[in-house]
Amino acid sequence: MRLTHRGWTVVAVVFVAVVLGWQFGPRALNAVVVPLVVVLLAGLITVGRADRPRITRRPVEEGFIGEERAVAVAIETDGTAAATVRDTVGDGLSSTTDPLAETTLAGEDTVTYDVRLEARGERRAGPLSITVSDLIGLVERRFEYEETTPVVVYPRVRELGGGPATDIQTLASVADRHVDEEFDHLREYHRGDPLRDVHWKTAAKRPDDELVVTEYADDKDVGAVTVAAECLTDGDDEMASAVATVATYLLEQGATVAVTIPDGTRPPGSGRAHHRDILQLLAVAGPGELPDRTRRDADVLVRTDGDGTTVVVDDREIPFDRLRGRGRESEERRGDRDRTASDGRRDRDTGGRPGMSA
Repeated sequence: MRLTHRGWTVVAVVFVAVVLGWQFGPRALNAVVVPLVVVLLAGLITVGRADRPRITRRPVEEGFIGEERAVAVAIETDGTAAATVRDTVGDGLSSTTDPLAETTLAGEDTVTYDVRLEARGERRAGPLSITVSDLIGLVERRFEYEETTPVVVYPRVRELGGGPATDIQTLASVADRHVDEEFDHLREYHRGDPLRDVHWKTAAKRPDDELVVTEYADDKDVGAVTVAAECLTDGDDEMASAVATVATYLLEQGATVAVTIPDGTRPPGSGRAHHRDILQLLAVAGPGELPDRTRRDADVLVRTDGDGTTVVVDDREIPFDRLRGRGRESEERRGDRDRTASDGRRDRDTGGRPGMSA
């Protein structure tokens, strides 16, 4: 418990009033000092008797880099008190609204603010501090809380539409390595379900045009695609992004996917919940090397080393940048520059008349 700047100002005024009262009589002392002393004592008693507020940090939904999430903290008090609530935003997060709130706590209140997800990993919001003061703001007492809220940030999932067709087909062929599946039932379409499972005949008969998908009763461990990954440098962010991209693509193609990295594994599975489990694993993936047997048995191997990130399918090495189309874009830009330079040289050689030769 301590005095605020306003509280020290009151103490100074009281001191000056006491001096003036001693010099010019007690009337000035009674008129100024007594009310200030009463207010100051009341603040000391009020803040001193204040109980420690109880907090409950609400979970924060996981998300991708660039998305925003709300951080909420419930605060419960037995009485009423003016308070300043200040939370800490950890590395890999940035606040888009102020994590500081000046409020009056009474019973149960909730303080919220928004953060932007800036970097992959398990980030933290907190710790929190609550500064309680009297209503006039003369005395304050600070309470510290060590609890933090984990915020899981997924790796980036890249688009693969811009890569060469042969590379995309090589990766897509892995998804077709599955056993025959036995029909189980139809259900409503959910976002993220592969379009190959849509039962178009049934959907066409529905008056509301709602899609339905086919569920199969099959053994998920049979015919599953295993994606393994290792990182031999500090480029684990790029490795995680490559695995997330490949796994997402295979799941969208209807494959049952298992993922193995040096930090852990996810068994074969499909669907949105399994996709989220894979992204959770990749959110905290670090560098490391796989055992030779794991590397050899993988259907798809993602390897990050000093030369970049490579996706290996059937002993065919595909640079990840080329798979997502970046290599092609670079080649096209380089070709445009070469053509422009060639045209410029030809213009100079022909006196500035394009298309003419000597």
